[in-house]
Amino acid sequence: MAKKKAILVDVKRCIGCQACEQACEQAHGFPVEHPAGLSDKALTFVDQKGAKSVRRMCLHCEEPACVSACLVGALHKTPEGPVAYDASKCMGCRYCMIACPQSVPKYQWTKLAPYMKKCDMCYDRVKEGKPTVCAEACPVGATTFGDRDELIKEAWNRIRTEGDYVPRIYGTEEFGGTSVLYISDVPFEQLGFVMPPTGNEPLPMLSAAALGESPTVVLVGGSMLSALYWITRRRKAVAEAEKFGKFEGKGK
Repeated sequence: MAKKKAILVDVKRCIGCQACEQACEQAHGFPVEHPAGLSDKALTFVDQKGAKSVRRMCLHCEEPACVSACLVGALHKTPEGPVAYDASKCMGCRYCMIACPQSVPKYQWTKLAPYMKKCDMCYDRVKEGKPTVCAEACPVGATTFGDRDELIKEAWNRIRTEGDYVPRIYGTEEFGGTSVLYISDVPFEQLGFVMPPTGNEPLPMLSAAALGESPTVVLVGGSMLSALYWITRRRKAVAEAEKFGKFEGKGK
């Protein structure tokens, strides 16, 4: 059985160089520029909170709300840790966007054949035993990749030996645990981290409760799924036609 992998982000060590941003953008063929926030072309970004630089990205929850909300299995939590995305299954319902408390999934609103975009923790590289590109690019060890259990030990070691860290690892328990962990010398609340509204209860439980209170989901679910399935098929047909220069925008 594969050991669960994770990323440790050390806010204290981060110098705001944006090397992680640039490596991610290059790996995905996105414009290499400093983004204002997460988007369909920016899967991570360095946020400035006063004097502190804080990486924002998908946390890859142990029990992801986005996965529980996905109706067709386009998102799934892998044994290695990343929450991966299968675009061929996606029907564009955007339930994942609604379910995520971190507002991580983004939609390609400007595309004729749009898909959801989010960090997949370099899943193809992870399967090959390689680190994520962001961790590989970090020049000061502010972002490190490895076995989750070992990173938690390393994080506690830094907290105990260096003394000025907040005595907490964000992600060991929050939202049921995550595969992206943070340590900091400034309280996480002051850095804009989302605090779980109900302690450390896994988010799928909250999502299920919310969906269960919506009679619309139950009453029109069948017809909505049929319509979205047609839209998905149409979207793929448009993409293929556009690829070969045959789409004329006539809605045929």
